[in-house]
Amino acid sequence: MMASGHPRARRLRGASLVIGASLLLLADCRKQNAYQPPPPPEIGVAHPLTRKVQPYFYTTGSAAAYNSVDLVARIEGFVQSIDYKDGATVKAGTQLFTIEPAPYQAKLKQAQAALASAQAQYVQADAEFRRQSSLAHVNYASQSTLDQARATRAADQANVDSDQAALLLAGINLGYTSVTAPFDGTVTQHQVSVGALVGVSTPTTLATIVSLAPIYVNFSLPDQSVQRVRAEFANAGITLAELGKVPVDVGLAAEEGYPHRATLDYAAPQVDATTGTLPMRAIVQNEDHALLPGYFVRVRVPRTREPLSALLVPDTALGSTQGGAYVLVVNKDDVVEQRAVQTGDIEGTLRIITNGLTADDRVVVDGLVRAIPGEKVVPKLAAIPGS
Repeated sequence: MMASGHPRARRLRGASLVIGASLLLLADCRKQNAYQPPPPPEIGVAHPLTRKVQPYFYTTGSAAAYNSVDLVARIEGFVQSIDYKDGATVKAGTQLFTIEPAPYQAKLKQAQAALASAQAQYVQADAEFRRQSSLAHVNYASQSTLDQARATRAADQANVDSDQAALLLAGINLGYTSVTAPFDGTVTQHQVSVGALVGVSTPTTLATIVSLAPIYVNFSLPDQSVQRVRAEFANAGITLAELGKVPVDVGLAAEEGYPHRATLDYAAPQVDATTGTLPMRAIVQNEDHALLPGYFVRVRVPRTREPLSALLVPDTALGSTQGGAYVLVVNKDDVVEQRAVQTGDIEGTLRIITNGLTADDRVVVDGLVRAIPGEKVVPKLAAIPGS
């Protein structure tokens, strides 16, 4: 046995100390390398907004002219002049075409002369009847002579009536030589040229005039939607004669929102059995002529007379599955849950939630990629854009 002071013993004790220190360091490293779960992620949550909103029915339709008429030549003649510029907006009564009036002026004078002649003959016949009537009264004229005078006067009266009608007709035909605008509107390009013979066998279309202000918007609603609208009308005391009290919003396909204000103008008395829809019509004042006949338009009709209270969340907070829409909410234990919801209209960047949420729910609005259903999170109150 070696003494404690022996060099070899000292070396052995030193080696033992080194080995012991190494084991302690290794144990400490193993403790430091043990797996530590990450802390719960921070996410932004917000309570749904409570706001008054107007629910709508949405559909599509088309614009149609308030008035649209083909201007036709109703008499035979040569086009003497075209008195407007193609595409011009004109007032009612504006001269648009002139058909050679000279022949019809002559016919008018001829009818006037014929009437004057007939009236003169009637005056003579009336005087003769009065004379014969006086003579017959004192037995100086026979009854047959009186009857003849009466018949002559009646025939001459009929000739006067006939010639008066002929004069009226001649005046009407002369008026047809001047084609004027029947209402305020825009006139299309002319379909005939100066010097063309028109109205030979059938009326000849010269151009078309279209009224653009106001303008109609035709659309249809499903019968179930119509039943709701009619019930709302009844609750509000609105009759079919007061359809103009119902507002309708209209927008073009390329426009943002529904900038054109309209009022309901007509509802068909029966549902179209082939489509299950009710044809309806609104009227837009259209002073700026933004809507043209034939335009495809988007239409929304209010479901209720007054706005209703509703819950809204950012549209970006919603997800969807085959089962429908959902939002992520954080429960009282700060655990994420997936909540199925029913959605309504969109209001700007917010979506109306009609079922599935309460005003106290904490909806995930920020950090959605970090919010995993069933996992714990650190919720931080966030503001909803637009609130």
